[in-house]
This record gives sequence, structure tokens and C-alpha cells, in this order.
Amino acid sequence: MKYTKTYSKLADFGRELLNKKSLTEGIPLISKYAKDVIGSQRCSIFIYDEERNKLWTTLSDGMEEIVVPYDQGIVGYTLKTKKPIIANNPYENPHFLPDIDKSSGFKTLNLITAPIFNSNRKVIGILELLNKEGGYDDEDMKFMIFFAHYVSGFLDLINQIKKSTMHE
Repeated sequence: MKYTKTYSKLADFGRELLNKKSLTEGIPLISKYAKDVIGSQRCSIFIYDEERNKLWTTLSDGMEEIVVPYDQGIVGYTLKTKKPIIANNPYENPHFLPDIDKSSGFKTLNLITAPIFNSNRKVIGILELLNKEGGYDDEDMKFMIFFAHYVSGFLDLINQIKKSTMHE
């Protein structure tokens, strides 16, 4: 398995993530680790806002924020199916949103997504990586599933804290 050394570095990453107290602190660390491990140019971590039926990201390399209706795009399709997706030819995928590339000036060559579940098996977000040389494969998908599960506790906890402070 090509990620054997990576899994051994995961403990250091996990300890560092535990010291982060907010999404704005933790998401860049998650993004950097995922990009470095898989060898991607960009990473976005979309949070599912169930009340507003939107997927949004505070960190999307190269853009301030991306907001996508929950039922649109490959991230929306990932939310709906609750399964990871590899799109090595995204412009041929009927769910791909080319307008995001147009507005950012970035060209998506390939992408991979994985749903992030909370402890109740509800999707709370989507992990998305873009542009890996040579495209994504099944080993990348296995790692994405594992990594999305690994970071889910942090994202769920921070999300719960955010919701409880909004309702106080």
C-alpha cells in the first residue's frame, strides 16, 4: 500500500489538530496534510449547512469562499450518494460546476471527493482534492475515506460548538 508511511505520520498530525480550537485554525492544517499526502494542487473542505441547504467552505485554495447548493456539483452529488467520487475528466461529469473554475481562473483537471460523517452517520461535510498529476485512483479513494473519517470528530465537535454559541 502506497500510504503506509503516511499512516505513521498521522499521529503527529492528530496531535497538532487537537490543539486547534476553530474551523479557521483546523481546516488549513487538514487541507495541507491531505494535499501533501495525495499530491494534489488544491483542497477544499465543504461544511454542510443543513438549515440553509448549502455546502460552504471557509478555505478553498485560491478563493475566499465557495458556496454551493446542497444538491449541485460533484460535492452535492457526494452529499446525496454518501459515497466518494473520482472524476479524472470532470468536464465530462454531468454534476461538475465549471462556473467555479471560470470565476476562480483555476482549471480543474481531475478531482476526488469523500463524505465526512458525524457520529450519527450523517454527512457533515465533503473533503475535495483537485489536480493530482496522473489522476486519482482507488488507493487515493481508500485514503480519502480513511482521512475523512479521521478528521470527522474534529469537524463535528467544532460544528457543534459553533451551533451552540449561535443559539445562546
